[in-house]
Amino acid sequence: MSKGIPKDVLSAINKKAGKNISENAVKKLAGTVDANTFSDEAELRKLIKRVADMAKIKVPDSTMNDIVKAVKASGMSPSSMESLIKMMIKK
Repeated sequence: MSKGIPKDVLSAINKKAGKNISENAVKKLAGTVDANTFSDEAELRKLIKRVADMAKIKVPDSTMNDIVKAVKASGMSPSSMESLIKMMIKK
């Protein structure tokens, strides 16, 4: 995603959230993510919370648990974040 966030992903995020989240806001948040974020459950939960706050949406505990479980099960790395975003948008 070094060339920018694919327009279809950003459009889908904005459509799903019903908000207008800028590419710069997403990039700023993404800049805080490292490999430890995905391996440490507390850090992953913080990231989910920051994303929800940015989108001004509530994430129920059950949804947060589902996201954490999916990331842990997949061995998610930052390089496959785009796949996770697309999967969550379709839900």
